[in-house]
Amino acid sequence: MAPGIIGNMKRLILATRNANKVTELRAILAAAGLDVELVGADAYPEIPDVKETGVTFAENALLKAHALARATGHPAVADDSGLCVDVLNGAPGIFSARWAGRHGDDKANLDLLLAQLADIADEHRGAHFACAAALALPDGTERVVEGRLRGTLRHEPAGAGGFGYDPILQPLGETRTCAQLTAEEKNAISHRGEAFRGLVPVVRELLG
Repeated sequence: MAPGIIGNMKRLILATRNANKVTELRAILAAAGLDVELVGADAYPEIPDVKETGVTFAENALLKAHALARATGHPAVADDSGLCVDVLNGAPGIFSARWAGRHGDDKANLDLLLAQLADIADEHRGAHFACAAALALPDGTERVVEGRLRGTLRHEPAGAGGFGYDPILQPLGETRTCAQLTAEEKNAISHRGEAFRGLVPVVRELLG
């Protein structure tokens, strides 16, 4: 049996232990009519997480996708994302999750960024969420697609939904922050959703 094929269905692994991400990509692939069995990294608990040592979102996504594809013998998808602030020349960028020093401390990251931007006027508070999604095959073949969600940064957090910097990014054309949108509304315009949808023709090309 060829690597990456389960019966007539190809297995694709998403390098995440976040069930919501798996559900989101699974729905996108299904809507495109792709006959793919998508599973998360939890299906391979013996494989350790990959350190994100790249200097771009694309490099980090590729590192994770290639590592998982090599370890499992199946095609793998990985993504990396963050907030890029115009007046900070794209920072926090790849350091978004650890901007305040400790990985994953959303409140500390948010508080530090707001303090750094305290004197920045509204017209200069442009920013965007960026996401790079990578697909890697066990033979080393790779593709990367990117998505963006542009907006402006509020002076104070608003909304209880989402995570990370969602409470301060107000998408262009919106009066609400990402944290005030429903999950469906956010997925429809999100950087990750755009990148995942961009993977559809890549999956169709490489997996058939």
